[in-house]
Amino acid sequence: MHEPSKPAPPECPAADLAACRELLRRHARSFHAASLLLPRWVRDPACVLYGFCRLADDAVDVHGGRAEAIALLHQRLDRAYAGRPLPTPADRALAWVLQAHGMPRALPEQLLQGLAWDAEGRRYETLDDLLHYAARVAGTVGAMMAVLMGARTPAALARACDLGVAMQLTNIARDVGEDARMGRLYLPLQWLRQAGITPEAWLATPRHGPALAGVVERLLREADALYARAEAGIALLPADCRPGIRAAARLYAAIGRQVRRAGCNAVDRRAVVPPLRKAWLLAGTGWPARQASSALHAPPLDATRLLVEAAAHHEAAGRPARRRVDVVIDLFERLERRDRQSGVVAPSSASRAG
Repeated sequence: MHEPSKPAPPECPAADLAACRELLRRHARSFHAASLLLPRWVRDPACVLYGFCRLADDAVDVHGGRAEAIALLHQRLDRAYAGRPLPTPADRALAWVLQAHGMPRALPEQLLQGLAWDAEGRRYETLDDLLHYAARVAGTVGAMMAVLMGARTPAALARACDLGVAMQLTNIARDVGEDARMGRLYLPLQWLRQAGITPEAWLATPRHGPALAGVVERLLREADALYARAEAGIALLPADCRPGIRAAARLYAAIGRQVRRAGCNAVDRRAVVPPLRKAWLLAGTGWPARQASSALHAPPLDATRLLVEAAAHHEAAGRPARRRVDVVIDLFERLERRDRQSGVVAPSSASRAG
């Protein structure tokens, strides 16, 4: 398990944590449902990270994407890393998480860069361009979640980033119509032209049709490939974290299947996973899907390579990662100490005494 190079602060105030949990409950129903399967030591900081990401996203939207909003977010991040957060629950809790988990600064910085691209109203010519955007606004979240769990090997980080990017592609496929009505277009422009759709004309009058359905389906296939790679990487996470992350992955993948069931019509409706379907998916999260071993060690996407290297390098520059054998030895030493305190002689001690 990763240990921060600096002493962790005492604890995050309960009221600040409660505010972050409420934000998650109200604004991210799928992730909130999945988070309930995470152990408390990961769930609490994950709620905090969501709180920061959500407020950052809202700040850009509310202020119409003005550069001032992005600058203010950078200032808030500066203060949180300096241990002088703004007096708000989300900022105080964020400062706690950053220090307690030794969060590499490059990760939230890249997230803010992605939000800046949103503020600029960027559009993406190719799939590779879109993946670089998705890496910033969602791959960063996957990497930060892996850091919270102490999973900082390159393979674990690469698969965590895959999951974040896959979720973002699913969001884009689901929200085509909603985004268009706000003047936003995230589908690769090259794909639209290849399908016979003129991006500007379509954006002026968004309509569903077979050509657009083909583009949405193409994007969902890209997401599916990344979900498969991410599933393989779940085995690299601590055992008590796997059900929650598997739940999040399967719930989001299910959104893509709902889009398909609607004929990939994401203009006239917004796909929602029915409650019973959610319950069924959550019930099966203890069982991993079978994946090819090659998926586990696939190189990271070019778009997420910077994130993987930043988090892995940060680990190498701090305390060395603990080997599995060290963790097992520590576990037995703790059990032996507990047995001694309770008056029970451990077998190893008995053999030495004999």
